[in-house]
Amino acid sequence: QVQLVESGGGLVQAGGSLRLNCAASGSIFRINAMGWYRQAPGKQRELVAGITRVGSTNYADSVKGRFTISRDNAKNMVYLQMDSLKPEDTAVYYCNAEAETVNLVRGRYWGQGTQVTVSS
Repeated sequence: QVQLVESGGGLVQAGGSLRLNCAASGSIFRINAMGWYRQAPGKQRELVAGITRVGSTNYADSVKGRFTISRDNAKNMVYLQMDSLKPEDTAVYYCNAEAETVNLVRGRYWGQGTQVTVSS
């Protein structure tokens, strides 16, 4: 099994910055794609940013130019630097990873989520 634990959420004023961290642990053989999703109250969960193992990235249009995703393969970590935050960025942010365990079982894993609240 693979466990994902997010940290770094909180309350920030509009225009401010936050950095989210996600640590993967467990019976990991290899982590392939990783990403950050978010879910605001009454809305569906949506992809915010994704990154492949070799560092190719993609972003939702709403966060392009403001958010930056990165990862450290040696530490099994993924990060989301969020700048110029807006009230509409308020949501629970979830870390996601596509991973292979030491038994070579592939799966998609989720963290428990971290709250980001941006005040106007």
